[in-house]
Amino acid sequence: MSYQILLSEDARSYLAALDEKSARIVKDNLRKLEDEPYPRPGSGSGDREKLHIDGEELYRLHIDRTHTALYVILDNDREVRVVEIVDIDEAHKRYGFD
Repeated sequence: MSYQILLSEDARSYLAALDEKSARIVKDNLRKLEDEPYPRPGSGSGDREKLHIDGEELYRLHIDRTHTALYVILDNDREVRVVEIVDIDEAHKRYGFD
C-alpha cells in the first residue's frame, strides 16, 4: 500500500517558482516516496536520511543535487507530508547537513 504525498504551502510555493523542467524533476522524485519513504541502508542511493532538527524527527530527500525536501512520515495515515523544499545550498547553510 502506498503513501499519499502532501505538500505544505511553503513546498507548493517553492515548486511553483521553479522552471518547468526543475518542477518536473522535483515532482518525479517526490513521487518515489509514495512506495518507499524511509531511507534504505545499504542501497547506495544516499538521497534519503533520517534527521533530528529542533527536537523533531524529519527526513530529507536530496533531489538532483539541486534541491532538498524535508518531510515527515505518518504511517498510521499512510501519508508523507513535505514540510519544506529548499535549494540544496540553502539547506546546507540552515541545517548543516550533506
